[in-house]
Amino acid sequence: MITPIYAALSVFLFIYLSFRVIGFRRKHLVAIGDKDHKDLARAIRAQGNFAEYVPFALLLIYMLESGGAASWAVHALGSALLVGRLSHAYGVSQVKEDLKYRQTGMVLTFLVKLCAALGLLWLHI
Repeated sequence: MITPIYAALSVFLFIYLSFRVIGFRRKHLVAIGDKDHKDLARAIRAQGNFAEYVPFALLLIYMLESGGAASWAVHALGSALLVGRLSHAYGVSQVKEDLKYRQTGMVLTFLVKLCAALGLLWLHI
């Protein structure tokens, strides 16, 4: 099994993003919301966006692997997902954001989901 490797690596990134939110909450003494602190708002969105996109992508990759996809394809999808999420998190986290990181992250994430979905249809139809 290959997907668990990417799931574990994703958890490490999610924990890092979560600790960034906690750190900014402590720094600004904010328990709920962001109270207009731009750094906290961006950290919250980086973590939230990760939580919104990664589980479904990992599920698709896992189903593809379980359906008999080539190991190189699973590694390619898992790697692209991680690189995409790192790029997106970096871009969103910057108060003076350079959109290319965020855009690269979203394109890679959507490509992973699209390729995995098409692969699943190819294997099972």
